[in-house]
Amino acid sequence: MKIKPLNDRILVLRVKEEGKTAGGIIIPDTAKEKPQEGKVIAVGPGKMGDDGKRTPLDVKKGDTILFSKYAGTEIEIDGVEHIFMREDDILGVIG
Repeated sequence: MKIKPLNDRILVLRVKEEGKTAGGIIIPDTAKEKPQEGKVIAVGPGKMGDDGKRTPLDVKKGDTILFSKYAGTEIEIDGVEHIFMREDDILGVIG
């Protein structure tokens, strides 16, 4: 399935979190929190300003980002969980 985000929306694939701690303790699925890190899969063209011009987004496809804990809307695409979010939900770009 091919999806293109609109305006200032971004499609993000959440990264897999490690199932062990640094000390080697295995964390059960029920105790894990969802990671707040993801890879940008697709970006919209940008937000439309009052003057009618689009403001491009600061992130691009392939960026690894940090986002707020309750950001976006979770959707499933081809059996894989993704998140649709606005650029405002992004805290920063990694790397």
